[in-house]
Parts: sequence; C-alpha cells; structure tokens
Amino acid sequence: MPYLDFRQPPFDVLSRAERQSIRKHAQVRYLVAQTCLPADEYSDFFLVLKGRIEQQRAQEYVATYLGANHSAQGNTYDWFDARRGTLEDRYCASEDTLLLQITGSAIDRLMAQNHLVRAILSDNLSERLGALAQRRDYRKTAQTDSSDSEPELQNIMLQPITSIALLPVQELPAHASLKQGAQAMTRAGFKHVLIQPPAADALHRPSVRHEGLGILTDTDICRAVSDGRSMTQTPCWQYATFDIHTIRSDHDLGDALLAMTRYRVHRLPVVDAAGNVVGILGQSQLLTRINHHSQLISIEIEQARDLPTLQIAVDAIGRYIRTQQQQGIKVAIISRMVQTLNAHVFTKLWQLLVPDDVFAHSCVLVMGSEGRGEQIMRTDQDNALILEDDYSHPELEHYCQQFNQSLNALGYPLCDGNIMMQNPLWRQSISDFKQQVSTWFSGRDAMSSIHLSALLDAEYVCGNERLLTELRAHLTDAQRHADPMFIRQFARAALQFGDINQWWQKFAPLLGKGHTSDIDLKKAGLFPLVHGIRALALEHDIVTTPSTKDRLKALVQQEVLTAERAATLSEVLEFFMAQRLAVALSTKDRHAREVNPNTLTALERDVLKECLSVVKSFKTQLRQHYRLDVI
Repeated sequence: MPYLDFRQPPFDVLSRAERQSIRKHAQVRYLVAQTCLPADEYSDFFLVLKGRIEQQRAQEYVATYLGANHSAQGNTYDWFDARRGTLEDRYCASEDTLLLQITGSAIDRLMAQNHLVRAILSDNLSERLGALAQRRDYRKTAQTDSSDSEPELQNIMLQPITSIALLPVQELPAHASLKQGAQAMTRAGFKHVLIQPPAADALHRPSVRHEGLGILTDTDICRAVSDGRSMTQTPCWQYATFDIHTIRSDHDLGDALLAMTRYRVHRLPVVDAAGNVVGILGQSQLLTRINHHSQLISIEIEQARDLPTLQIAVDAIGRYIRTQQQQGIKVAIISRMVQTLNAHVFTKLWQLLVPDDVFAHSCVLVMGSEGRGEQIMRTDQDNALILEDDYSHPELEHYCQQFNQSLNALGYPLCDGNIMMQNPLWRQSISDFKQQVSTWFSGRDAMSSIHLSALLDAEYVCGNERLLTELRAHLTDAQRHADPMFIRQFARAALQFGDINQWWQKFAPLLGKGHTSDIDLKKAGLFPLVHGIRALALEHDIVTTPSTKDRLKALVQQEVLTAERAATLSEVLEFFMAQRLAVALSTKDRHAREVNPNTLTALERDVLKECLSVVKSFKTQLRQHYRLDVI
C-alpha cells in the first residue's frame, strides 16, 4: 500500500505482522470537493492523505482533518474514526481529497492486541498523553532493534530504591573513639559509619532507628587528624554529622537523586515504614545505576569560586536539559531537578557576593514558574529578599543589584516587570513585607493581584528560612481577613484570554495556507490552569507549597477537586510544559510560548486540541464557582 506511511502515528508502533494486516484491510478512497462520506461508511477508520475534511454536527463546525499537502513538513497527515461520531455527524471534503479507508473490524483487532495503538486511539485524554511518551520510547527501542536493551532512563529513575543492593548498616556508639570508627570503616570496606546519638548511647540496640543518628566519614577522620586530635581519646560524635537526611525505602531512584542533589550529600540512609535504617544508598551506586550527571553539575556549582567558573556549571545545566529531553524523560522530572540545580546556582552566587552576616540575616526567594518548579529553560528572573527586622547593611542595595545583574550575565534575563530584589518593593524587612501583603489584599487593582500571585509562588533558596515561613503564615491570616470579594477578583484573571474553542475554530481553516497561526501556550493553556489552581489554593488556605501539582493534591485532600479531575489537570499542565520545552530547544525563542500546530504530528495536534478543551472546561468551572458571570 504505497499511500500508507508507517512512520506516522498511529501506525509507527506496529509489528511487521500488524502492518501486513492493515495493508490487507485498507483501500484508497477519493472524495470530490463539496461531497460527503455516505453514512454506510461511518463504521470505518480514515487517514487524510491529501486534501481537507471538515466534520460538522447538526450543521455546526466540529473539527478539520488535513492531508500531508497541508503539513509544514509535507509528510504528516490527520486521521479520524468515523465510528465515534453521532447520527448528526457529517464528514465532507472542502477540496478534492484522497483518503485511506481501513475497515473498523481491522482497527478493533489491532487495538485489542497492541496496547500503544489502543492508547493512541483512546477516548481517554490521560491514555493519549501517556501514549505520546510511550510511542517515543517504542520507536527508540525499535531503532536499536534489540529486545535485550536496557530499560529507558526514565523507567530506571522510577524504580524503587530497593532495586539497588544497599550498603549494609555499620553502627557505633557515640563515645566510640575515632580509631574505632576508622577500624570499622576498614573492616567493612566503606568510607562511613553511622553514629548513635549521644543521648541514646549503647553498644547494641534491637534495631537501628534513624532519629538523631549521625554519620562519620573518612573525610571527618582526616579533619580530626589535621586538627591534631587523639585518635584513641576523641569520641566519634565530636566529628560526626547529626540530623542527617534520610529517604524512605518505598521512594524511587529519582527521589534519591533529587535528595542528594538538593542536600549536597553523598550518602542517604534508607529507612523503612517503621523508621528503621535498612541500608545506605551511596552516590557512586546511584550514579552507576542511572548514568546521570546532575550530581556532577551540583559539585561544579559548589566548587565555583567566581562568576566565570559558575558560568561553566550553568551552561552544563542547559546541556543536561537537552539530553534529558532527548532521552524521553518526563518534563516533570526534568523541571524538579532543574529547580534544584538553579537554586544551587542562586545560593552560590549570593554566597560569592555578600558577607556572612547578610547571608545569615536575610532570606532569598525565587517566584513565578521558578518557585513553582515549572521552569525549565532560563526565562525572566523573579526573586525577592526578606530581611530580619532591625537588620540593615550599607551595601545591601548594591549587593542586590549585583545579584540580579550577575544572574543576567549567567543567562537568567532580567524581569520585564522588575519583580527582583534590586527593586525596593521586593527587598524589605519581614514586618514591612507583612504590611505590604495586607495592602495588596485590600486592593482591587490588577497590580495587587499580580504581586500576590508572585509571592504565593515563592520558594526558599537560601538564608534564614524562618522568614519565609513567617510570611506564609501572614498570607493565610491576611486572606482570611480580606474582603470576600477579593478572591473572586483574584480568580477572574484566569479567564482573561477568552474562549479557546472559538479561537481554535477560527484557526483551523488557516492551517497549511502560510498564515501565522501559532498558539500561545502560556495564554491559552498554562496561565489559566496555574492561576485558577492558585486561586482555589489561596481560597482554601493552601499557601505552604508553590507547586501547582502539590496544590492539586491538597485540593483533592480538602475535597475541592476530585482525584480524577486533579490528575487530568496535572497531565494537561505537563503536556503544555513539554511543548514549551520542545519549542525552546528547537528555536531561539527565549520565552518559548508559541507553537505552530503545523509542526506537530496528528497525534500531538489531537492531544493539543483536547488539552485546550480541558482548559475551557476548567475556566467554566472557575466561572461557576466564583460566579464570575455576575457583574
């Protein structure tokens, strides 16, 4: 069958036998312009090889399906399953059209035996979104032509920690000597040993609990030797690190990597549900297993001594993002790691610029998509500085300007709205910030909502974290005492960009005619979701987390949203983020907002259209919940 390109979805995931079956049950169908498919052919599946088909329902426009001659690449085509229509549906050619008609029974058999085809053609949006990633993995595996190839990196990162052979637990009482600690390491062949808390000092305990445990490493032994301490008289607890970070055994390897990167540690005690340490996960084991480089970037950031050396690490983050995207890693996993790495960059830069007392008496925040953990490529800065009351420094303004300008030099552009610590509005004492927040809640102007939106997305970077905790508590209190009409006005911004389905209808006839028909992913999809969820979270006192996904989880717990609805919104959000990342990596668009549907596959266009429909329904939900149709 010369007209069927098996490199195009949904048929690029078929086995040789499945391709043969499709060929046997397919035929070419020609429709003259302004004619429609007869009703007796609505039991079949169609690919538009050339031309244009318009679907109408009761004389109302539903969708447009385009052939390869309307594709930007000239080799992609749409499909439609006429069996999913209603008795009122009509499929008519608006120009001379060439179709490939496949019998419905053949498609049914194919869907029954091939789960990927079933997901691609599913009515369920979640299944189709999952099929996008699975299809990419399938094609990559098919290209290697090896059934014994290693699992994709994404699958490895989702494996439980217990899939790695953990290092056994070696434990000593707190008052054991440094010599005994070194001997324990030598016997075990490790570079560490766990140290019991001094308050619970005992040689033998029935189980190793993680509360209060410390860790002594070979580096600590070297530090003690350098200090001239007696190896036989000095107790281990004096050089051990206590209150160590641990991880649950039911977490996955991606969580472990994130924890190591975030806390800059090389070992993680793994604890079970009862709180007992069941083993130690070492950095070298983890890196060997997943062949990952984010931890190496973190080390480069930590070792940077000036702006040029920090630039090297920042550039490595960009390469890391591209590599992860090419390997098919989910955008949510990439964004979480990039947020962590960026926070390390900001922390290191602040440490390089300011004296220790400024660092200790202030709190650096990031806001916007960076604070929510939904930023991947480097776009505009959004940051702030909270100061302890009664603390000041004569060079503080200079340090803040240096911080923003240095970030700009590193590739993090200045914020067009000046939401940066060099702006006095975003560099205040904790008391002044509280007063400012109260003023914003009493205001009805757009800027008050914009400023509050930024602050609600704030995430801690470095310094005195207590200041952010205190400010979040005040946000909750101020919202409770605000005018009840405030949250209604705050939520209204999510509706400001109009009805996307009407917009899509106007857009569809322009496909393939050389017009500029790019979709602004931020206005059409991301902003309505993010801000609408932000408004619901604020209404229900959910201010401790800036992450949209975590807000959704909290809204489910409070029964504001159903688990199914929250999962759909989360998946749609991730789809828009993935599309923005693809745009950013394939163009020089700094904002990476617009996507040309002509450049997408038929499957991606179909999913995009349905994701926009989800956004429309969510906006309707907001409109009804906040009664935004009432003036």
